[in-house]
Amino acid sequence: MVPSDCKALIKRFYQLQSERIETYQLFEEGHEAYLRTGPHYDFEHYKQLVNEITQAFSGISKEVLEIKARLHRDFDRADLSEHIEKLQSKEKQKLELTAKLQLAKQQAQDQPEDEGCQERIQELKHEIIKNKEGLSEIMQDFKYDSEECD
Repeated sequence: MVPSDCKALIKRFYQLQSERIETYQLFEEGHEAYLRTGPHYDFEHYKQLVNEITQAFSGISKEVLEIKARLHRDFDRADLSEHIEKLQSKEKQKLELTAKLQLAKQQAQDQPEDEGCQERIQELKHEIIKNKEGLSEIMQDFKYDSEECD
């Protein structure tokens, strides 16, 4: 359910971002639990988790996109809409990087003699840090520009 006034939309947007962070934490915890089942991985359980996480992210993104459209259409806030568009792109990239990192961690666990795996893990962690910095910048810009709705 999408709220009807600008301030409420922004509040809901922040709630959705918090839900997204919690979903990432569940995803990471689930992957760590999955790795502990190796070398005979419990793939069915992990596949179920990935499906649930995917549904959660999909629901969050759908509602964020509704808020983006409402801010632009109903409140003439193209600036906020643009911030959300940038954020969605960064979030997509973060999810892709997270999935790559999880695969790299499993590969490192399965092939401990392959030193390239550890390098790849460090590269991906660095890319995720840069991505999170970009997300923080976008959120700061959004926060600054959205204060006019108060």
